[in-house]
Amino acid sequence: MAKSKMKRKRAPKSVLKLPDLEQSKSAVLNSLTSPSSQRTYDDAIREFIEWYCSEPRLAFNKTVVTRYRISLEQQHYASTTINLRLAAVRRLAYEAADCGLLSADLAAGIRRVKGAKRLGMPVGNWLSAEQGKRLLRTADVDSLRGKRDYATLAILLGCGLRRTELTALRVEDIQQREEHWVIADLIGKGGHIRTIPAPDWVKAGIDAWMTASGIVDGILLRAINKAGRVWGCGFSSKVIWGVVKEKAKICEIPTLAPHDLRRTCARLCHQAGGELEQIQFLLGHVSVQTTERYLGCKQRFHNAVNDRIGLEPPPPGSS
Repeated sequence: MAKSKMKRKRAPKSVLKLPDLEQSKSAVLNSLTSPSSQRTYDDAIREFIEWYCSEPRLAFNKTVVTRYRISLEQQHYASTTINLRLAAVRRLAYEAADCGLLSADLAAGIRRVKGAKRLGMPVGNWLSAEQGKRLLRTADVDSLRGKRDYATLAILLGCGLRRTELTALRVEDIQQREEHWVIADLIGKGGHIRTIPAPDWVKAGIDAWMTASGIVDGILLRAINKAGRVWGCGFSSKVIWGVVKEKAKICEIPTLAPHDLRRTCARLCHQAGGELEQIQFLLGHVSVQTTERYLGCKQRFHNAVNDRIGLEPPPPGSS
């Protein structure tokens, strides 16, 4: 009787080698739709692989991933950073099991590894309105680069965009709705679509840049070469970092990041009496709790917002 030529199913492993890890990493990245998430997970998984391969033939299991978490804690990483890296490792284990490289039991054990405890809630960094004005004034609006930098800062501070959203912003996205300028149908994090009001002063900064640069369509913000001319058809996140860092240094504002300007936008909206729901729409948060963390506020039960809304009966003895 002829031997069967059917291939045996590959048995799952407990120790994964570099090719197995790279294959699983590619599967993780291909499963993500957001470029930002892909970059984050790529960095986190690469760091884990470097650690894993530096150890002597470790099994990829719950015990080893727990050791990895302990090593991160010993390096004094923030709990949010540790938990993000663990989430990437769990995803790596899931994809390895799905590819038949790792047993389902080992993958399930890895997914049960507990994250680092969060002590308190980080409030982040933001600017006051006066600091925001000083930051805007650092842009030399008489030069082409200065006009671009002003428009960059204005959109971050006035509209609360993320860096990746700003780099993808197109001239065609700037439209009018209800007699107000908006950034229409912006595709943000997680593929969520929102429309963002653009204040008049932000639109004025955009107009000044477009007039000086001659840009009439396509990507709004562009790179500028050493000769002071618009170059290419794109604008990278690194350029945004450079603009914010340079201007913050002039203002003597330490450790300012582009995302802090998004947080500043939310804070100033709230201080100006903006409704929480409207700020949530502006930022594109799926959960209102995320918006509350940006604002550093939480629900108050003592002297609650609905205690005195005009429907309560008069106090006893009053006419």
